Amino acid sequence: MRRHFAAVVLAVLAVLFRPETAMAERVMARVSVSEQVMKVYHEGRLLFEWPVSTAKPGKITPTGIYTPEALSKNHRSRLYNNAPMPYAIFYDGHYAIHGTDQTDRLGKPASHGCVRLHPDNARILFGMVRAEGMENTRVVIVQ
Repeated sequence: MRRHFAAVVLAVLAVLFRPETAMAERVMARVSVSEQVMKVYHEGRLLFEWPVSTAKPGKITPTGIYTPEALSKNHRSRLYNNAPMPYAIFYDGHYAIHGTDQTDRLGKPASHGCVRLHPDNARILFGMVRAEGMENTRVVIVQ
């Protein structure tokens, strides 16, 4: 019975959160952990598809649907040796989408849980979120 309920809930969520039904959000960043890809939509239209790095083995990138909580253009990590996190979009406590200087690792799991992007792409997404507002942005992370 629980499996059937879970399957129904997942099916409903899949319909509700398809990119073509995302018109309520001005900006949606959809991250696929299994594919190591982010797709960025504006008003339901796909604008960008970028490689990302999510959590390496032993760490997690939490899945779910989030509204950004904070923006920090020149952030430095307090948890990981003052590591640069340019154009950080915090969406779940200390988890963020941000630029990385380890661009050679994009497309492969490599982070402590954040979603890493090429700094140029992080700058573009950061600008979109700032222009449209955090309240009009969704971060969707799927397995």
